[in-house]
Amino acid sequence: MYLEALGSALFGLVLAWAAVHRLPDRLPGRATVLVTGVLGGVFGAFVTHGALGPGHPFATLVGAVAVAAVVLSLLVHPRGARRLRRSATV
Repeated sequence: MYLEALGSALFGLVLAWAAVHRLPDRLPGRATVLVTGVLGGVFGAFVTHGALGPGHPFATLVGAVAVAAVVLSLLVHPRGARRLRRSATV
């Protein structure tokens, strides 16, 4: 279980690092993305390990990478999108 958690955190970190280098203009700060990748990987490993049980390390790592990718995709904002700023009185 500890190796699965460590491996999933490492895979989440690598995935987040790749996202930071591939899409730097469409993501928030580097630290936010890296921490989100690690936490997404560990959470994905926890959920997958809980669903499948012990004895499935490869499937647990695949689930961890999938959840980390989904969580990181939530951080991506569209290219060229401007934030709408509306006044509270309108």
